[in-house]
Amino acid sequence: MYFGTLRNMKNIQLIGLIMVVAGSFLPLVHVPVIGNWNYWKIDHYLAVTCWVLSAGALFGIVNNSGKMTKIFGILLILLFLFTLFAVKVQAAEYFSFMPFKSWQNKLAGIVKIKWGWIVEFLGAFIIIFTKNNNKL
Repeated sequence: MYFGTLRNMKNIQLIGLIMVVAGSFLPLVHVPVIGNWNYWKIDHYLAVTCWVLSAGALFGIVNNSGKMTKIFGILLILLFLFTLFAVKVQAAEYFSFMPFKSWQNKLAGIVKIKWGWIVEFLGAFIIIFTKNNNKL
């Protein structure tokens, strides 16, 4: 009975991990005229970092290391928050040539955050908050 419970918890964490990896291909940012961008179009280094952290979380899930899994899940959330902040700052910087601050803010506001972030964050939260017992 206990083995089935442990396996189900691992499966839930694996679903969260799949959500994070799949989320890197979903639309995360919409730039008018250019279209939707995923992690790979935003920045290759951030996308590779996302996948490396996901691989670390996978290693923790497979080896029943709840602490390692949570650390990598928290690092994923920090990466996502950093990326969101960087996107907003970059959008504001891109329109810095405009003479008035209100115009800069208005044009920077046309860069929209898309629904892919929900999948990214939800997957990371599933990885973190699913209880993974180390006992067999």
